[in-house]
Amino acid sequence: MKLNRAGPVLGRSRPAYELAERSRAIGQGGMGAVMMVADSVGLADEINQAVKVLAAHRPYFESDHVLNIAINALCGGVCLEDIEARRNDAVFLDALGIDSLPDPTTAGDFCRRFDADTTMALQEAVNRARLRAWSAAGESFLGGVARIDADASIVATTGETKAGMDISYNGIWGYSAL
Repeated sequence: MKLNRAGPVLGRSRPAYELAERSRAIGQGGMGAVMMVADSVGLADEINQAVKVLAAHRPYFESDHVLNIAINALCGGVCLEDIEARRNDAVFLDALGIDSLPDPTTAGDFCRRFDADTTMALQEAVNRARLRAWSAAGESFLGGVARIDADASIVATTGETKAGMDISYNGIWGYSAL
């Protein structure tokens, strides 16, 4: 059915929303799925086996702290204090099936316990879980070779009008990937 209206179409409607009395929702609804993937590849177990910075687990383990910080970043948090918003969101906690999250000061204390060796152990734990995720995804996911230039090398190109292009010290026209 075509309506005869003069003027813009968008912004004129007045939708009506109806929610059941017990409805609850969050803007980060995909976090439950993210946590299911993390669980399916054994990420928490890898972290707990590799990272030993807590003398006692009262009640949180190393993986709880690491995943709490990751969840904060994935939900748009830009600093540890942003964890507080999710700690106080009962619907968010219910979506993850948990009672509580570590608070921002505890997250800061946890981060200060890391040194170079602990950081490397955490990275290796994540890498082991990542390999399981990739192997579970199958051959079609992996496809061909991907190359990422992530250093300060000059990437040669012939497009002299590309933004950021310049001539390098050795006469190569290119741009820095960074």
